[in-house]
Amino acid sequence: MSFVITAPKLPSVPVVGAGPSAEFPVHRIYCVGRNYVDHAIEMGHTGREPPFFFLKPADAVLPVAEGQTGEMPYPSLTRDLHHEVELVVAIGKGGRDIPAAHALDHVYGYAVGLDMTRRDLQGEAKKQGRPWCSGKGFDKSAPISHIRPAAQCYLNAATRIALDVNGSTRQQSVIGKLIWSVPEVIEQLSKGWELAPGDLIFTGTPEGVAAVLEGDLLQASIDGVGSLSLKIVSD
Repeated sequence: MSFVITAPKLPSVPVVGAGPSAEFPVHRIYCVGRNYVDHAIEMGHTGREPPFFFLKPADAVLPVAEGQTGEMPYPSLTRDLHHEVELVVAIGKGGRDIPAAHALDHVYGYAVGLDMTRRDLQGEAKKQGRPWCSGKGFDKSAPISHIRPAAQCYLNAATRIALDVNGSTRQQSVIGKLIWSVPEVIEQLSKGWELAPGDLIFTGTPEGVAAVLEGDLLQASIDGVGSLSLKIVSD
């Protein structure tokens, strides 16, 4: 095969605990909307509504090495950039119509992610009934920690997920407060798309989302999975 232009580089995320220089190739990025009860309430919704999904481009990932602080340029077109800390599921085995009872067999590992959002653009899109792409799918909108293989992670209902901004806690909850659990998310998502190795699923954010400014330091963590340190810098 001969490409008529230079083929783009395949996006990837470092993997820890899988040998030196191990990388996870990114196929697609799926995100679950309003998947924590208290976040749904703060966004004006209640109850266990059916899950809904949106996508980010694969090259929206912004990998941050373990123990380092990454940099994210403050994006253009917005004056209201928000943080959303999330548990990220890395799919290692694809499939369609995956039952929840077997969903975890398809998981390669987990990571800490930030679904960065141009909230003003998203809000305007909602008002006009338009897609969320401008608010959610911009460049470097998916900062992510290393991926840790599932066998090395320790997740249960009491697992803490948190985000600090400049040393003050903004978001804090436990994985057990997910409206739709990880196996249920995989089950529902695989009804609409055939999942493939390399897919990443951002599983939703707890309450406490808020704006960040240039110079802010974001420190996200999920017990038993890892941590992510990110500074917002000028473009």
